[in-house]
Amino acid sequence: MNLSYWKMFHRMRQRSQVPLLQVVVKNYINGRRQCFTDKKNESFKTKQDSVLLYATYVATAASILGISYYTFRYKKSVYALSKTQDVECGKLREDMRTYTLEEVGKHDNKENRIWVTFGQGVYDITEFVDKHPGGPSKILMAAGGAIDPFWSIFANHNTPEIQSLLESMRIGNISEEDAKSNKNDSHDAYVNEPSRHKALIINNQKPFCAEPPSPLLVESFHTPNALFYVRNHLPVPEVDLKDYTLELTIEGETKETINFDELKRYKKHTITAAVMCGGNRRSEMAKVKKLRGLSWDVGAVGNATWTGARLCDVLKDLGINEDMFSHVQFEGHDLDPSGTPYGASIPISKAMDPRGDVILAYEMNGQPLSRDHGFPVRVIVPGVVGARNVKWLNKITISKQESPSQWQQGDYKGFSPSINWDNVDFSKSPAIQEMPVISAICSPQDSDAVEVKNGKVEVKGYAWSGGGHRIIRVDVTNDKGETWHTADLSGQDLKAKEGRYWSWTLWSVDLPVDENSEETEIWAKAVDSAYNVQPESFRNIYNIRGLLCNAYHRIKIRLKQ
Repeated sequence: MNLSYWKMFHRMRQRSQVPLLQVVVKNYINGRRQCFTDKKNESFKTKQDSVLLYATYVATAASILGISYYTFRYKKSVYALSKTQDVECGKLREDMRTYTLEEVGKHDNKENRIWVTFGQGVYDITEFVDKHPGGPSKILMAAGGAIDPFWSIFANHNTPEIQSLLESMRIGNISEEDAKSNKNDSHDAYVNEPSRHKALIINNQKPFCAEPPSPLLVESFHTPNALFYVRNHLPVPEVDLKDYTLELTIEGETKETINFDELKRYKKHTITAAVMCGGNRRSEMAKVKKLRGLSWDVGAVGNATWTGARLCDVLKDLGINEDMFSHVQFEGHDLDPSGTPYGASIPISKAMDPRGDVILAYEMNGQPLSRDHGFPVRVIVPGVVGARNVKWLNKITISKQESPSQWQQGDYKGFSPSINWDNVDFSKSPAIQEMPVISAICSPQDSDAVEVKNGKVEVKGYAWSGGGHRIIRVDVTNDKGETWHTADLSGQDLKAKEGRYWSWTLWSVDLPVDENSEETEIWAKAVDSAYNVQPESFRNIYNIRGLLCNAYHRIKIRLKQ
């Protein structure tokens, strides 16, 4: 039987309000025990067997009643789920009634139930709204209407698992004409995406998310712009440099607006910094337990020089009292279907500190930013998770509050391994800022066949730590930690000052291998200047979003002796 049906039955058993089955079965067992102990009364035994038979019938009936009760109470989702295997999500269901768009539109609140359409399907999502991983506010934007335009933007919904979940909430259809009308009202927001290098490994097409093959990462201390990982949350906006302005506000009140030329009049600063996605190496954590997020390998990171104005210099001109505020919020030009921009925030202490090196960057490796990397301006917050490095920067707000953005409040947070999607409360976990120490083996790759030379194999990788901590050591083993070999730190920013080491470190080691072995497993771990060390396994750092994936990196390779 399909696992989903077992889970459904288990939920039915747990949630059923009819415990008759348990009572009857218990009486059945007690009655049978009494039957065998009372041997003196044969007629009683015969009579008792009749009672037992009757009890069996009652038990069966109670079971059916319990399931029927559950099915009646949750009949829409249960019935739809049974059909999910046969009907493509959003296609016509001839076994269900058809509603008009006007009827659907009346169901835009919990009191009247919340309905949405997708394709020709009508879905009652009332019970699901509060469990939506993106938060209820996002999904409620489609209440009483079509979710098609939202799924066009957030294309990560287009997976069999999510479509099956939606189809389990199916209650009816809309006409083919109405479905076409909905489709005509929406457009593909991704039609003007920039071109990308063909070497990039695509994790998601819409929005575009891709990483370079890991061996390319260690070929250069500065990651080439075209091979720098791309993590977009929304369609790439088209920004005309002639019309570009950056709005500076305090608690929502605009204090100043500067154009691109005015931004470039500020003293130019250049830093070398790595930017890493919070979900880098998520594919490894996913092997411990199922989680949600893009299946990044080790390549959701890059190292580059970033040139622009220091944020502290720009904010200083606003004449603010830093002690009166706590956060600096950023908004991009990239918008969701409701017109809400991508947003994030950082502590004002980081933003205003000249040693924090936060840059309003307009150059990357000496070249103007490309569209994928935030043209014309993005904020670079070195040492901090990539999600706060907002691209296509449109507005900066000084505030007492964190950014209200979904990506600040309802994503990019870490949790206990015991937290699941039924008990998670995003409000109880702080937003990720500084990243933990991490390393990765880039060459060879897992499952590679590697030639052994003079009893050794060459291993290369990167290491990095957030908060400005320098990598001081990388340890590598191929005997499960019995013997550790210290790698050569071959690529580092030698000009970086203490506490301001923002770039990654490239490392390499000639690792001795057993001449009689056909394969070996290699582990790597890094240590930073605060003596933070990577944890040994993912089991105890697992979290449902697959973030902060910094356990030892492990690969298995075949040896060509």
